[in-house]
Amino acid sequence: MSQKILIVGAGFAGVWGALGAARVLDSAGVRSSDVEITLISPQPELQIRPRMYESEPQKMAAPLLPLLEAVGVKYVEGSVDEISVRDKTVNVVSADGQTRSLAYDRLLLTSGSKLSRPPVPGLAEHAFSVDRIEDAVLLDQHFASLMKQPATPARNTVAIVGCGFTGIEVATELPKRLRDVFGADAQTRVVVIGSQDEIGPDLGANPRPFIAEAFESLGVEAVLGSGVVAIDADGVRTASGARIEAKTVIWAGGMRASTLAAQVSSRLDPLGRVEAAEDLRVPEARDVFVAGDVARVLTDDDGHYALMSCQHAMVMGKFGGYNVAADLLGLPTLQYRQPFYATCVDLGEWGAIYSEGWDRQVKLTRAEGKERKRMINTKWIYPPAADRVEALAAGDPLATFG
Repeated sequence: MSQKILIVGAGFAGVWGALGAARVLDSAGVRSSDVEITLISPQPELQIRPRMYESEPQKMAAPLLPLLEAVGVKYVEGSVDEISVRDKTVNVVSADGQTRSLAYDRLLLTSGSKLSRPPVPGLAEHAFSVDRIEDAVLLDQHFASLMKQPATPARNTVAIVGCGFTGIEVATELPKRLRDVFGADAQTRVVVIGSQDEIGPDLGANPRPFIAEAFESLGVEAVLGSGVVAIDADGVRTASGARIEAKTVIWAGGMRASTLAAQVSSRLDPLGRVEAAEDLRVPEARDVFVAGDVARVLTDDDGHYALMSCQHAMVMGKFGGYNVAADLLGLPTLQYRQPFYATCVDLGEWGAIYSEGWDRQVKLTRAEGKERKRMINTKWIYPPAADRVEALAAGDPLATFG
């Protein structure tokens, strides 16, 4: 009977984890009949979440079946709702509601994260998001429906709740999108609302002047220092009592790790991520490894922890895939390290900011930054071609550092 590696989730960590695991088996000359790698996800596609703020979000998915077939990874359609580390099984629910149990010898959990949705009155009923393709498509459809309504200030106003990375990118993309919807002469308003006192609080001081310049250039407003406490069909109310009339409210209030993380470990950080060992192993479940948004792990020797970002998920996935396969074969695992860190923030028609290092030293702005963002969003974060040699090479964690 073959041994089994299960990978739960087809986000950035899961896809590159599958490539990493397949590469180890290939290098060791292990046949797929002896060790079977299976990727489990609701759809055989990678949703390009970093692009969900753009127009035509329905196009932001990369098919995975040809790639998985090229490297000998099986695919199972469904959502995992239960993991038993004692029995070493996962419960998979298919789209039609059918359930089945799959056994594993090693498990790589890469189930990602979801938009945090606190119990703010009206959030579930009236707010949109760009968390998934389905959410972004609903927002697009909503914009199209607004064209049938009389032109009013509220109809032409969008309120974005959240002044972090996602909120900034959504806000700066909207002026052009709203002109496309309502016409070039329409008087539109885009308002970013945040409880923090500064825009982009986690981005640091260096990019902030450029963000402010882009906001001013694009006419984006920032209402800071008071969070949203209620949402309805006609706008939002903040804790300070301010009322903003808006027919469109977009929630961008941060992320939380998949709840599956709590099924493999009791040691979770405030974001719900597993406190993983340096090789991404779960200390409480020795046959389980984690990668991507469900893992809290150091990236370097200077005390920096991985963020919920595709750049960390992709590389972490390679290490996680390598380690589940290596551990199964009795080979040494690798310590996850990713010392290089960069940030690229899209700022709509103004351009973009590209910075390097955890202190975010700005390297490129405006058109040059935009070109770097375009390369990241359309080239670098997409899976490799369905060519076995190219795909296996893409799964090498050590090649990341040249």
